[in-house]
Amino acid sequence: MQRDDPHSAVSTTLAPLQNRAFRAIWSATQISSLGWLIQTTAISWLMATISASDLMVALVKASSTLPAFFLSILAGAVADSFSRRGVMLAGHVLIALASLTLAVTVALGLVSPWLILGLGFLAGCGFALNDPAWHGDILEKRDIPAAVTLMSVVYNVVRSTGPAIGGAVLAFFGPLAAFVLAALSDLVPLAAISRSKWHVRSSSLPRERVTTAIHDGLRFTAMSSEIRAAIVRGTLFGVASISILALLPLIVRDHLTGGPIVYGSLLATFGIGAFTAGLSSSHLRRIVPQDRLIALASVACAACCFLLPLTTSIPVAGLSLAIGGAGWLLTWTGVDVAIQLSSPRWVVGRTLSIYYALSYGGMAAGSWIWGAIAQTYSLTVAFQGAAVVLVIVAAAAFVLPIELWDEAEQEASDFEPPALVLDLQPRSGPIVVKIDYVIADQNHQAFLACMRKRRRIQSQAGARNWTLQRNLLTSTLWTETFRTPTWTDYLRLNHRLSGADQELGERLAALHDGADAPQIVLAIERTTTQARSRSQPITRVSRP
Repeated sequence: MQRDDPHSAVSTTLAPLQNRAFRAIWSATQISSLGWLIQTTAISWLMATISASDLMVALVKASSTLPAFFLSILAGAVADSFSRRGVMLAGHVLIALASLTLAVTVALGLVSPWLILGLGFLAGCGFALNDPAWHGDILEKRDIPAAVTLMSVVYNVVRSTGPAIGGAVLAFFGPLAAFVLAALSDLVPLAAISRSKWHVRSSSLPRERVTTAIHDGLRFTAMSSEIRAAIVRGTLFGVASISILALLPLIVRDHLTGGPIVYGSLLATFGIGAFTAGLSSSHLRRIVPQDRLIALASVACAACCFLLPLTTSIPVAGLSLAIGGAGWLLTWTGVDVAIQLSSPRWVVGRTLSIYYALSYGGMAAGSWIWGAIAQTYSLTVAFQGAAVVLVIVAAAAFVLPIELWDEAEQEASDFEPPALVLDLQPRSGPIVVKIDYVIADQNHQAFLACMRKRRRIQSQAGARNWTLQRNLLTSTLWTETFRTPTWTDYLRLNHRLSGADQELGERLAALHDGADAPQIVLAIERTTTQARSRSQPITRVSRP
């Protein structure tokens, strides 16, 4: 059910800070983000000075975003199946290791373009591990929209100051000082995560295998039209909008003839625009539907791409970047919130990881594409091409609308396993489930409409080979059939069903025209092939 007022049930922007664990980790993350922005400012400018290739400069952004494309889905499955704290710690260890290694190599004079890209890739691996785990059990789902807005707003405050500080440190103290500051800041979230405690929802079921968890996450995402629409639009937006940040060093160097101070200051204006949009986002979402707001934000980024290569004025470039920063924040927070609110807790790490994989992969591809176009043709051609793509992304709202969902619709319902006469093991299976319904002729269309939803819900939760059959001898008798690989998978399927999913079952029961409730039959498949004993000899046939 779509929410009429998406803001009626959410907490205020500052409400998540009442959670002690979230407050500690969030605060530490902002310090680490400040160090990371100082480091990326120094890296981008260092690459522009030691490499004459426009493509290598653009690949600085790609190197840190590409790992999310390869690792996020695995990280999401691990985060949903194992300790989120451990996954977060592993991610931050990789980020700290990359920063420390970069500082050491610069101090020893061993820095090179490919080393910069390699260490950026290592840090990106850390972010790929941390991000899906960070959005997990720490907060209640009703606080997620406020938390996403809060994280984005404050991050963009840091974005406003970090690049400017990075430019100043780079200009007055050199790149080594910037990299040392970044390495020290990476230690803060490690301490915060280690010391913080929060409630973790436990399950009586065995831990899901990683390969199975990945398969279930991919299947759920593929069958959810809301999540699919958000991911597609987010990915296309990432491909086009990353041109702003990836090619900005070249705009400063070639069009504005500026140095690191100008570069840092322009990045700060981008952050100021995002910060301003974050402060007004709640008001904007009250007067403009979420889907339309995301489309308008894409248009704002298109305007930024169109104006940047046409001006040689630093103030005009700063104004363009402020508009682009506002569009950047409104798009990413809108898509992020839509995916989290559309995902039950059992799969939220995986849906987010798929979103991160494709959106970061899109940004990595976009960095390479626009860098290659800039090198082959010109900066103007690259930016105008990105502007056209962003307008297309905005128009995609007509065919790929993004909807928001109520928290209650995603909360798991209680399930009591039936008493069995056979002693099944957790991995016993396959399990066959059959449910018989008696449906009067006048209720056929309503029944089929409910069954279309039922198929999607059951398949998302783990049902295999779902079918609906009508009896040829008794026309009012319908049978729903599906399988699960094991008995544990059957239990896991029912634990995943939400209260809204159970309401659909109640509507089906109301359409049932039998004297008793719809009959559920649980069975286990058995093969008729005779099992060979270990002592039975194997007949070997030699071939001529």
